[in-house]
Amino acid sequence: MKLNTIKPTLLSGLITLALSVPYATTTSAAETVTSPAALADAGETAVRYNTVNIDGQDIFYREAGNADAPTLLLLHGFPTSSQQYRDLIPELADSYHVIAPDYPGFGRSSMPDPTEFEYSFAKYADLMDGFTDTLELTSYSMYVMDYGAPVGYRLALREPHAIEALIIQNGNAYEEGLLEFWDVFRNYWTDATDENREPLRGFLNVGATEWQYTHGVPETHLSRISPDAWMLDQAYLDRPGNQEIQLDLFYDYRTNVDLYPDFQEFFRTLQPPTLIVWGENDHIFPAEGATPYLRDLPDAELHLIDAGHFILESHGPEVAAAIRTFLSRNLTK
Repeated sequence: MKLNTIKPTLLSGLITLALSVPYATTTSAAETVTSPAALADAGETAVRYNTVNIDGQDIFYREAGNADAPTLLLLHGFPTSSQQYRDLIPELADSYHVIAPDYPGFGRSSMPDPTEFEYSFAKYADLMDGFTDTLELTSYSMYVMDYGAPVGYRLALREPHAIEALIIQNGNAYEEGLLEFWDVFRNYWTDATDENREPLRGFLNVGATEWQYTHGVPETHLSRISPDAWMLDQAYLDRPGNQEIQLDLFYDYRTNVDLYPDFQEFFRTLQPPTLIVWGENDHIFPAEGATPYLRDLPDAELHLIDAGHFILESHGPEVAAAIRTFLSRNLTK
């Protein structure tokens, strides 16, 4: 008798529960619908891949963010390309218009024969000047690293008032930053013989490229570094004729050293807001090259990080956070 009394009650409860399920499911689905405006905002942060012709050269570039937002121009180093910024770009694109080009001979940009094109830092600055004009970038902040530093600083000498802020990452502008690593390069600069050129070819093999990514990285962060990064760089270096291009650029780097006083005068005169994030274990551009910036930019913010040359590979989120804080404090959106 007791069992028969419970059955109707239990059945009634189960029916009630079953009837409530579609309503609950419908409510949950409705709550997760994303509005068209939100989807459009999310789409603006997607990275876009474009090419523009500057002085007869196809310049490939990555771009993300709203074009009306403050612009951040990312200039890459050796032996890489704009791919070094592949993770940083979407990290910043919700607040900034982020653009990263490849120089000729690097990445997806043109690679003309050296007999038909001058591979030099002066020429790269010419092309970046034309690039910013073509994209109508009248003012922007610059992130410069390695080769990107002399290219960017040459650009700044031409358009000093276009520079809203500087983010400097293992990019040299002082003699103090050229230590023993550069001795073999100085030999070539002093005496441009085949005998002095050939030893530099050793910097263009896959072992050397991997070393640039992994040297100086603490054990705790080595697993953050994707082998795809150096293998992609190496694939571009291994293109027929590319090694000679790189060796020509090694020789031309001496012209950047000659301009160090001009770069330093730009810093002293314009005093752009500056963030310095530097991998202190970098053997190519060691920490000795970071601190001299403070002589000419006493208000610069300096972070020496336990990292190597490619700090974005091992400490990308940390650097992105520092950039956000710095730019939000120094730029008016």
